[in-house]
Amino acid sequence: MGAAGVLPAAACVLLALLPPGHAQSTPPAGCGKDLSSLYYNLCDLSAAWGIAVEAVASLGVVTSFVLTIVLVASLPFVQDPPKKSLVATQVFFMLGTFGLFCLTFDFIVGPNFSTCASRRFLFGVLFGLCFSCLLAHAVALNFLARRNRGPRGWVTLAVALLLALVEVIINAEWLTITVARREGGPADPCVLADADFVLALTYVMVLLVAAFGTAWPALCGRYTRWRKHGAFILATTGLSMAIWVAWTAMYLYGNQRAGEKPGWDDPTLAIALVANACAFILLYVIPEVTHVTRRGPEQAYEDDGYPTRGVGYETILKEQKSQSMFVENKAFSMDEPSFAKKPVSPYSGYNGQLLTSVYQPTEMALMHKSEGPYDMILPRATATSTAAGSASSTLRAEDAFAVQARHAAAQRSGQVQSPYSRNRW
Repeated sequence: MGAAGVLPAAACVLLALLPPGHAQSTPPAGCGKDLSSLYYNLCDLSAAWGIAVEAVASLGVVTSFVLTIVLVASLPFVQDPPKKSLVATQVFFMLGTFGLFCLTFDFIVGPNFSTCASRRFLFGVLFGLCFSCLLAHAVALNFLARRNRGPRGWVTLAVALLLALVEVIINAEWLTITVARREGGPADPCVLADADFVLALTYVMVLLVAAFGTAWPALCGRYTRWRKHGAFILATTGLSMAIWVAWTAMYLYGNQRAGEKPGWDDPTLAIALVANACAFILLYVIPEVTHVTRRGPEQAYEDDGYPTRGVGYETILKEQKSQSMFVENKAFSMDEPSFAKKPVSPYSGYNGQLLTSVYQPTEMALMHKSEGPYDMILPRATATSTAAGSASSTLRAEDAFAVQARHAAAQRSGQVQSPYSRNRW
């Protein structure tokens, strides 16, 4: 609430710098001779409030425009889907802030039919658009803070636009009834009671209070990473409520008690516009733009688990090489014996083994003495295109070698027993 006390004090200082309210026959210091009296507040050196508010509004116009471009340009780099879905709503909020800075010039220049009509219509519409976007964002944050999944982006944007459309209809009907169908005098939008202007903004105040109240539950959600976004909305709407209370009290009662009722009305509304738009930029737009490209905990975990992943050609080659090396190593581990490193060949199972028996028959001896077919004892070598085929052929050769070893042992025992049989008979 410290800002609530500073803003009225600053407004009083600016209002105290107003020139005395009398008709000027000559242009004031700082204005040209051919300039219309409608624009004297833009260049009058004695009216410091006009120059100060004009400078701040000009800076705000440039800042809001640049931040809007930055937000739209950073959309391809947003890796968090919930944040990306809220970018459209934030862009419309920034457009409303841009319009508030531009509307400030309407209150700096003098009143006429066009400026008074645009003041009455756009003041509520632009604030209604901003507060509607904040309310829709706060509703989406409540879903995100509890389920980490929010409504679709077009749903959030549609809710914000529908809420703002209500204020458009209210202001359009109010302006039509009070100006176009005015009885008993010419149509003049500048002839308006202060209480009527404030009462026409009742719906905007309801949106402001609703956005402030909806942002509180988002701070108590299960997923804590969304709390900071709820804090941005809460700070923005809280300061906005203080600004609205200050300018409403000054517009309805303060100016009249100060004895400057006609002359301080426009500066009060201009200062309120600039102060609230600056609060939007500092407390909501800049923090959201800086956080929109930050990765969530899910994306950070995936990047830490797979640090070598990418879209480059070298990364793809590394992945293919690692996969091929894994397959080759697996094939060699199945193909080669653990105690000897021999070149891979179809007959590696026969040449690289050490037998415990004394007699080790050769391939030719096995071919002559075996009773079975040749294909069952000595498998044919076939060229395989994959490592799996090589592993299967090697396994078949080892099985065949086991059969050969048993057959050779049987032959050896037969050869040893045969001399005794001849001697017996």
